[in-house]
Amino acid sequence: MENIMNTISKNSDYIVRATAANHQIRAFAISSTNTIEEARQRHNTSPIATVALGRLMSAGAMMGTMMKGDDDIITIQIKGDGPIGGLTVTADAKANVKGYVNHPEVMLPLNSAGQLDVEKALGIGVLSVIKDIGLKEPYVGDTILVTSDVTQDITYYFATSEQVPTSVGLSVIMSKDNTVKSAGGFIIQLLPDASEEIISALEKKIKEVKNVTTMLEHGYTPEQMLEELLGEFGLDILDKIPTQFYCNCSKERMSRALISIGRKELSSLIEEGRTIEVNCHFCGSHYNFDVEELKDLLHKAVR
Repeated sequence: MENIMNTISKNSDYIVRATAANHQIRAFAISSTNTIEEARQRHNTSPIATVALGRLMSAGAMMGTMMKGDDDIITIQIKGDGPIGGLTVTADAKANVKGYVNHPEVMLPLNSAGQLDVEKALGIGVLSVIKDIGLKEPYVGDTILVTSDVTQDITYYFATSEQVPTSVGLSVIMSKDNTVKSAGGFIIQLLPDASEEIISALEKKIKEVKNVTTMLEHGYTPEQMLEELLGEFGLDILDKIPTQFYCNCSKERMSRALISIGRKELSSLIEEGRTIEVNCHFCGSHYNFDVEELKDLLHKAVR
């Protein structure tokens, strides 16, 4: 695990945020190749699991930058009846993102178009978006998976849960050696004051342009993606935000998790008389707790 960052290119991933058509359109685009490759290495995901997770992580990172507060957190979960089982991605307002796949080893035959069959891997299910913005209860929006390809499911979420007309493009291109060759995407949204003229012109433009996979194959940067899509609408790039795979797990956090399981469970772990290993789902880090450490946690547990 410690060698992962040594094997990943130093070219940093980033998100650009922009507006167009005199603030009638807002847009986000991401380059996420290194971020998704790190996720692949950490979780040893199969190609189909890498593509599914990579699409959701790219979307999650962009959606994180839509959050207003520095401490706001967004979690996107997909639960399906396909062999992958589900995906979980968490991102913050600074575009730090992490994620995991329930069954990262899944392999499936290619679909009829010769592509990785993400739809079959995820199956029928639900997409949930949980926004923790510092209130007592987080905001939760649930929508069905309309295609199970992640891209259309995120589009449908915005249309139904947030009532925001949105176009989403997400792609992860794999190399022959099963590493991530390229990853990225965009989210384009119409704002409430968008005119009918702008709406119809944007819909027409999106149908005409290259798809996101073709753009990535041609080496497009996030800025170039948005220029291709929105250049004729008076594109205004607002800022550029670095994005990365980042997990804030620590031994202290794992200690709190162990305390929360209660005195009875902790006591039974102590009785086993051996060091236990606790693993982080998001990044694969391992934390060991010996019997003395478990006894110390038992004293702190209240139930």
